[in-house]
Amino acid sequence: MPSDATLPNYLNPKGFGSRRQMLRDSALGIGALGLGSLLLNDGSVAAADASLASAPKSPHFLPRAKRIIHFFLNGGPSHVDTFDPKPLLAKYNNRTVSENLLTERKTGAGFPSPFRFRKYGQSGIEVSEIFSKTAQHIDDIAVIRSMYAQVPNHEPSLMLMNCGDSVQPRPSMGSWVLYGLGSENQNLPGFVAMCPGGLPIKDTENWQSGFLPGAFQGTFVDSQHQELSRLIENIEHPQITTPAQRKQLNLLAKLNQEHRNSRIDSRLDARIQSFELAFRMQQDAAEAFDVSLEPKHIQEMYGNGVHGRQTLIARRLLERGVRFVQLWHGAGQPWDNHAGIESAHRSLAGQIDQPISALITDLKQRGLFEDTLILCGGEFGRTPTVELSADGKPQSGRDHNHWGFSVWLAGGGIRGGTVYGATDELGFKAAENPVSIHDLHATMLHCMGFDHRKLTFRYAGRDFRLTDVHGEVIKEVCT
Repeated sequence: MPSDATLPNYLNPKGFGSRRQMLRDSALGIGALGLGSLLLNDGSVAAADASLASAPKSPHFLPRAKRIIHFFLNGGPSHVDTFDPKPLLAKYNNRTVSENLLTERKTGAGFPSPFRFRKYGQSGIEVSEIFSKTAQHIDDIAVIRSMYAQVPNHEPSLMLMNCGDSVQPRPSMGSWVLYGLGSENQNLPGFVAMCPGGLPIKDTENWQSGFLPGAFQGTFVDSQHQELSRLIENIEHPQITTPAQRKQLNLLAKLNQEHRNSRIDSRLDARIQSFELAFRMQQDAAEAFDVSLEPKHIQEMYGNGVHGRQTLIARRLLERGVRFVQLWHGAGQPWDNHAGIESAHRSLAGQIDQPISALITDLKQRGLFEDTLILCGGEFGRTPTVELSADGKPQSGRDHNHWGFSVWLAGGGIRGGTVYGATDELGFKAAENPVSIHDLHATMLHCMGFDHRKLTFRYAGRDFRLTDVHGEVIKEVCT
């Protein structure tokens, strides 16, 4: 307890200049203590130590998975052309469909898939020819054919799939997982989002930490590049030595701490953490992102394209303790094929079919598949009817369809060779065991050892969670 002489006089303007300062030093002052522990290292204000928010933590119960990799197919792949065969559509080819649900644009007759489906594995699950390599692992995959979203628009559906809310930006799924489990490697980001060429600024909210501490935000990597300095911005300092950088960061941390002590602003915490993480990454990132260190046969297994390379990088990150890796696909050429879907979907699937198959094989060979959870899918599906142009002519493409679509899961905690739910006979709408995005997130958190109802964070006077006030675990796809 401080002496009377050192007690602040809140009624004296000379003692404290603002009500905010008074609050900081009373009930809310503990935030400054947290920042102090964050910045301590070897007795100086520097890199964070084991008190970092991202240090490893224990889940609610024994997890089946320790890490997640999310293949996000941006733009909305067509379920009836990939993992949900609808042979009845052939009957309605060039014929009006009586039940045509409301979508963004006008659609016309039934549009049979231009791709062949066949059964794979002992489970005999049907998969499109454009994912024939991934289909070789179908006995390890659970296909959910009865997903549904809320609206047929990209931006809200992107946020819903990635952050659990379609209206307001919230912490992303990767941030929640990192918040719950922490990271096993403090010299690498716990949550990495890779996207060749990047996304528009407004889409970066899909890997944000929201109201969670800034330590849990995703680190973006532009995986179209091969040089480390271009993969991760500002990872290398072009002019000064590492000891000199350390001195600069020590000074910067002191100044930031003084600034932070008079404010309550999580953005400053995020900035401090980003500086320190970038400094620590200089030690490990060069090796982790260098796929040339892999044997030639492994590189060839993943393929020579950018998506093969980023998937191989993802595996290297996961085995080094990174908790959540998201691989965006379709940034420059999205799965949003309103016209010419046959050539576009074939090309897009051709870019990732081999890398996905290679990843599953590679994880198995390294003993990582059983505790790595894989999710693959987009923000919604596409209509089984053909999209019409402004003058009413068919465009050989499909409109957005949030009423029913497919995703698949594999790896830790997932019962492979499983199909759960179904859309109606034409593929318009989830008809059997409908699955919401909240249900999907609850199931993934369950595999990671969490009761989704108890993984909460208090903000603005209430406890928030990834699944909001919804969500049921899909026990049928879990082991």
